Amino acid sequence: MNNNNTQQTKPKVLNPNLSIASGEMLLHDAISSDHVEVDFNHVKVNNVYFRTIFIAGYPRFVAPGWLEPVVNFNSSLDMSFYIYPVAGKSVLDDLRRKIAEMEAELSTDMQRGRIVDPSTTAKLEDARALQEQLVKGIERYYEFSFYITIPANNLDELNNVTRQIQSTLGSLLIVAKNASLDQREGFLSTAPYGRDSLSITRNMDTTSVATTFPFTSAELSSDKGILYGINSQNESFIIFDRFSLENANFTVFATSGAGKSYFVKTEAVRSLMIGSEVIILDPEAEYKALCDAVGGQYISFSYNSPSKINPFDLAQIQEEGENQLGLKILSLHALMKVIMGQISPTQEAMLDRALIMTYKAKGITNDPVTQTKEPPLMEDLYKTLIGMEVPDALDLAARIEKFIRGSFQGIFDKQTNIDLDNPFTVFSVKDIQDAIRPIVMFMILDYIWTRVKRDIKRRILIVEEAWQMMKYPDTAQFLWSVVKRARKYYLGLTTITQDVEDFLSQDIGKAIVTNSALRLLLKQSPTAIDKLGEIFYLSQGEKQLLMAANVGEGIFFAGPHHAPIRIVASEAEHALINTKPQDNPTPTMPNVKAWNRQD
Repeated sequence: MNNNNTQQTKPKVLNPNLSIASGEMLLHDAISSDHVEVDFNHVKVNNVYFRTIFIAGYPRFVAPGWLEPVVNFNSSLDMSFYIYPVAGKSVLDDLRRKIAEMEAELSTDMQRGRIVDPSTTAKLEDARALQEQLVKGIERYYEFSFYITIPANNLDELNNVTRQIQSTLGSLLIVAKNASLDQREGFLSTAPYGRDSLSITRNMDTTSVATTFPFTSAELSSDKGILYGINSQNESFIIFDRFSLENANFTVFATSGAGKSYFVKTEAVRSLMIGSEVIILDPEAEYKALCDAVGGQYISFSYNSPSKINPFDLAQIQEEGENQLGLKILSLHALMKVIMGQISPTQEAMLDRALIMTYKAKGITNDPVTQTKEPPLMEDLYKTLIGMEVPDALDLAARIEKFIRGSFQGIFDKQTNIDLDNPFTVFSVKDIQDAIRPIVMFMILDYIWTRVKRDIKRRILIVEEAWQMMKYPDTAQFLWSVVKRARKYYLGLTTITQDVEDFLSQDIGKAIVTNSALRLLLKQSPTAIDKLGEIFYLSQGEKQLLMAANVGEGIFFAGPHHAPIRIVASEAEHALINTKPQDNPTPTMPNVKAWNRQD
């Protein structure tokens, strides 16, 4: 039976103008850019600039992995290699002719008493060696092309990155040149078409071509240190001693639930085992179970807490060229600005005078001998301001009155009665109201910094939810000052945050990242990935890895190297550090003294 409803196939339209007229869109129209501009030394596609450079000169010898500095360059690059096999007979004929020419040149120079050109001698030796290898079939001959296209958001950035990559290649004795007047061909040569439009080649043998293999994986293993995780590329251990780098600071960025606290707890326990003291500033009481399990000191701050810290404490140390009282007054200025809010320059000068008078009333001056005396309290500063009997001073006194006899009484009302005498100490501020939590975190951090300077030993200081301290310029500035000077006092500062955009929105946040030799990026949200990409020079593939990462997976940075990481823990460690109470009962461990390294 015939089917009269058979659907007729639509005839193929060969003229693209007809397809446009009929409302159709071809594939190349759908994927093409809105705007392409070709200049003599760059190409602009939409709002992105591209410049292609080619390799014009190579050194005489290269080692395997010589491309690693380029592959791991701290900016996104598009690289293309083109390898063309060459017939052996034609190569041997060319070599034979070239060898004869060089031999004749050297013979003529010797007969005429000229100085033999050493470069010609070296080329002749290389040509003879290659000829022998080709005849024996040990080597084959290839033509090799290497192009790099540099993307940038503006011309200044493009020029800067171009200079950097040319400098990096120059350090390898490689000559790189701009593909001037051929930028279109260069752009197409590094696009995923597999087409060499530039055709700038260099002759290479098999061994030389093999050294250009671009897929290198960083080995982050050393003879000492702790296990941070597994390299996801090659399944090797990532073992590192953070104190072996130029500084021991660490920054950790991740979304909620990505495993950042799990990782930091793992590092804390393992560092404790090899003799490092661990101090933790914990806003959410996440470390209490771990602290109890290892026999640590858990200090919880609240208005009624018996644990007290006096922010007027002095370090009681003598360092050449440093005025400890002056440094303390500077940190108190920052604390008071956070407590008091905006103050005028006149009030700031009056506050400075009041702080000096408050210490002087206790017999404490710039003389280090006097700095062992009992320091003043916040109440003493309050009384000093009241006693100045001027409106600006009375206004300042009114702003701190709530901490003396108001609703926040009990935080600054007594001398310090705690000490860092335990290898594992946790400061909890969970019971402090959100409004003044950054103030208390600042006060605790200042106390820790004072004690660290007084007794220098290998320590790790962990600041959870560091973004809270970035809310105020003065607390952020103090955190930055600790980052800068931590190495001097054998301290490694770990800053952890899930609010990446808030942390990196300030120049100080970026500076903290720059001055941290160790960095860890776990799973990231799409809204934060571009900001991280700018700071960490992430490739598009690395951005995708971070957005699709499972819990405990990310990228680990150690100095100039980085590698994908998978965080692992033993069953005993997991029982200690897991924050999900349904997964395991309360952990128990021997007293912390058993963990100390016996030297």
